[in-house]
Amino acid sequence: MACQLFFSICFYIYLHPPTRSLPRHAMSTIKQLAPMRRRLCFHHLLTVPVLLLAAAAVQECAAQGGGGDHAPLVSPLAKDPATSLYTISIKDGAGPLVVDLADPLVWSACASGHPTFPCGSAECDAANSNRFCWQQDYGAGAEVDGGDGGRDCTSTARPCDPVTRGRCAPGDLTTFAMSANATDGRNALYPVPFQAVGACSPDQLLRSLPASAAGVAGFRRAPLSLPAQLSARRGFGRRFALCLPGVAIFGDTPIHLGYYPPDLLTTVASTPLAANPKSGGYYLPVEAISVSWPNWDAPTARAALPPDALELDAATGRGGVTLSTVQRYTAMRPDVYRAFVRAFNETIGAPGYVKPMPAVAPFELCYDTFSLRHGRVLGWDVPSIRLELGAGASMNWTVASGNSMVQAADRTLCLAVVEMGGPGAAAPAVVIGGYQVEDNLLVFDEDEEVLHFSGLLWGSGATCSGFNFTAPQ
Repeated sequence: MACQLFFSICFYIYLHPPTRSLPRHAMSTIKQLAPMRRRLCFHHLLTVPVLLLAAAAVQECAAQGGGGDHAPLVSPLAKDPATSLYTISIKDGAGPLVVDLADPLVWSACASGHPTFPCGSAECDAANSNRFCWQQDYGAGAEVDGGDGGRDCTSTARPCDPVTRGRCAPGDLTTFAMSANATDGRNALYPVPFQAVGACSPDQLLRSLPASAAGVAGFRRAPLSLPAQLSARRGFGRRFALCLPGVAIFGDTPIHLGYYPPDLLTTVASTPLAANPKSGGYYLPVEAISVSWPNWDAPTARAALPPDALELDAATGRGGVTLSTVQRYTAMRPDVYRAFVRAFNETIGAPGYVKPMPAVAPFELCYDTFSLRHGRVLGWDVPSIRLELGAGASMNWTVASGNSMVQAADRTLCLAVVEMGGPGAAAPAVVIGGYQVEDNLLVFDEDEEVLHFSGLLWGSGATCSGFNFTAPQ
């Protein structure tokens, strides 16, 4: 009990950093801390005292036998052929959960009699902070007696459909039984059961998901996301890796995939993650987009973007380049898209032998495969797309043909980039879709605010499907 209380206090301070020193009596219970809480937008910086408290909490739990195993965890990832959504098999006794880098919650359908949390609990406050200044409407999902500040109030969260984003519904905050495998970075070792805080979802939110899916696993930088909860409970660092479709790894560990012998983390590139104060998504500091032939001595064509077209506006949250596991193909704001497709079309047409083909929805630029060369290992010989990253990046991100082109019809190869629709007042400039990061290793290090990326793994001996999920005998 003392371990749980100590950890809750650390969790509370993480969510609501005080502006003055805490009185001694405020450390007795979370309820005594509640009058000092402030309504803040999401923040990512932990102060040294909170880090020390969190470390002490982990040690205390380990001493009591409540978390001595800090081994990293691994779970398989799959791609649903009907929806192209990626799922993680992690929820006990239920279907997989859709992986969503933009969602701050874990949510799923609930059985009757599920456990709940009272309003004012640390978990309830965490659910509120996840919304990044969207205030929770407790009236839709809780009955408040109005007399004692929430003693008879059941906490709710507000899960949203990851496909439409506009369809949300209140649901009880609860706990789910989950299970993953411990790993040494090369093999799955043994099963590890755990509990995760999440939200109940009505059936209407499941309609856009794969038929087998039970809900969503949010991976956003937020206290109740799946990676954040695993890090807090197991004390293995705020780092997770995704290799789509194939494997998700949580914690600090070497990563070995397939026949490639070295630890992949020793060979990948890196870039700082850009911070959007209006969102906990993962943004890249992209400064320009260029197109070039990898095997031709031809000049690089840089997309003639409007000034500051890719810049992230910290005041409004608009713009920037973000990653998505729900967006199927990369989507660009119209001003960015028009400049980019012009550069790509001019570059691919420069040699004079590539024949255009009629557009195949939703794609605009398509080409005759009979006029293109196809390599056995690296795919079609077409121009590469380069995301030119800002200061601190070890190299630019190159999108090869295996991630940029899609076979859309017979003899028809199309550029797998689409134009954003709608007004997009708060939309990013570019959303990098799941197709563009398939067969790439992405390692999100939230402690260092860095993304490690491999580029397309084809031909390297490593594959996303190469992780050994058979436990060694």
